[in-house]
Amino acid sequence: MQSRKNSTRESGVGGERRRSSILFHLVSILASSLFILPLVWMISASLRQPGLPPPRAIEWIPDPVTWSNYARIFQLLPLGRYILNSSLIAGAAVCITLVTASWAGFAMSQLSPRGQNRFINLSIILLLIPVTAVWLARFILFRWLGFYNTYLALLAPSIMGSSPLFVLLFYWAFRRIPAELYEAARVEGASALTIWRQVALPLSSATLVAVGILAFLLYWSDFITPLLYLKSQSLYTLPVGLRQLQELDRTNWPLLMAGAVVMTFPAILLFGVVQRFFLQEGRLAGIYGK
Repeated sequence: MQSRKNSTRESGVGGERRRSSILFHLVSILASSLFILPLVWMISASLRQPGLPPPRAIEWIPDPVTWSNYARIFQLLPLGRYILNSSLIAGAAVCITLVTASWAGFAMSQLSPRGQNRFINLSIILLLIPVTAVWLARFILFRWLGFYNTYLALLAPSIMGSSPLFVLLFYWAFRRIPAELYEAARVEGASALTIWRQVALPLSSATLVAVGILAFLLYWSDFITPLLYLKSQSLYTLPVGLRQLQELDRTNWPLLMAGAVVMTFPAILLFGVVQRFFLQEGRLAGIYGK
């Protein structure tokens, strides 16, 4: 009798877990569809015949499907050159940002609690300053340094970690690592640079990937900075190139949507490749002790 009650109780608990799992997956699908459907609509709109206005209703599969829109935008503008320029800038900026931001975050994590609070407050204050407030001063400085019409003006922010947010993300990741690991490395005679490279970074791979993605999106989609500092068309990046495409024909929505797809695809591909690294955060929970 007792075993029958236990089996009934277990079956009830199992059914409740299944219902919770189904509800969780349904909510996840609904939430993800809010982000996926606009991308699907953008791709569908890019396959319509050139010159057609946007459809009054959502048209998931255009009739006929026009793949030549993608070839057409490369004929109108040197988008291949613009894509290469954006890739070089974003790639270099990501590498520099990961080094400088992680250095700053590691240095903050090794300070006393009072020193950490001071730099956290400073970082938050810097985050509150709007970017538009420094455009003029930065333009005058870069022009005086000879950075105007060069990629150095676009890469200069990465030398300072690109954003205080990136520094804070690394600081929070390094601070979660037990202090005993740092002390053990120091006892073995490891320098600060060695501890950063062999202890801190390997245990913060999820943060490293997250900051890398955010930095890539920041520089890949940057429109204002190239517009301010670049005057040679051969140096233009992809966002500026898409603006030129819009100026050529503002009402040709299929071509504009094709350009938007070309702009968006690398970011989606990058996230699809590196998303598995975020799972490491859960596997390292035991090491962090949290």
